Amino acid sequence: MNIKITGSNGYIGQLIVAELKKKGHTVSGIKRNLLYGTSPDLQEALRNSDVLINLAGAPILQRWTTDNKEIIYNSRVVTTRNLVKAIIELPESERPGKVVSASAIGIYKSGFTHTEESNNFDEGFVGDVVKDWEHELTALPNSIKTIIFRLGVVFGKEAKTIKNMLLPFKLGLGGKIGSGEQPFPFIHEKDVVDAFLWATEKLQKNEIFNLTAPENISNKEFTNSLAQQLNRPAFFTIPPFALKLVYGKAATLLTQSPEVSSKKLLDSGFKFKYPTIRATLQNIISKA
Repeated sequence: MNIKITGSNGYIGQLIVAELKKKGHTVSGIKRNLLYGTSPDLQEALRNSDVLINLAGAPILQRWTTDNKEIIYNSRVVTTRNLVKAIIELPESERPGKVVSASAIGIYKSGFTHTEESNNFDEGFVGDVVKDWEHELTALPNSIKTIIFRLGVVFGKEAKTIKNMLLPFKLGLGGKIGSGEQPFPFIHEKDVVDAFLWATEKLQKNEIFNLTAPENISNKEFTNSLAQQLNRPAFFTIPPFALKLVYGKAATLLTQSPEVSSKKLLDSGFKFKYPTIRATLQNIISKA
């Protein structure tokens, strides 16, 4: 297949591109400037593709200054709007037949358990970004199949989420965040890649999936599992106010989280390679 991908130079994007090429697909990245440019240029980049994979989005764990919030929003919502507009303006025979897009579990309100049918959405900045991001895709013609993956925290050898934690944990300075009772929805990078390839190659209907491991754990359980894997103690507690000093309001991404179910994805036939935090960390730490 001829596959176009946004965010191809990102951490997950590079992994997906490599796997698609390994399987014999023709893969081309769409340059970032085209996502903010004129429609004809973007149309040309999309013309005669079979599938569009949409991974564009600036890092969300950073201080939410006015400028950063605009970058976070535009890198997801405006770019997706421009992609959809360019697709619609192409002749029907030259449009991609499928769009597979990243989204985030940040759409859900913290303190509740959510399936994909939940409409109990977060009412803050992150919730608004993700809702608007997904809404842009609803303008696609019915003839184009749309698959959306709401991702949790992605773990992998090169993922910043785990790399930033390893040193303090190896030094015995790791610990839970606040009470540690908040949910910690995670997903191994291999399962993210496999899910996007599965959707790209096999799915033929509109779907939204929570893309998190089947095992639901808390931050405290994650902390204990990582400490055990490294054979180090983890007695410390990271106070929420300390994270707020670093990240401002974005600290809520670390101190609060929804619990989500991946049952729909399992029931649809997807097989997780790393369904538990133990299996996930064993694989990652052995490579680190």
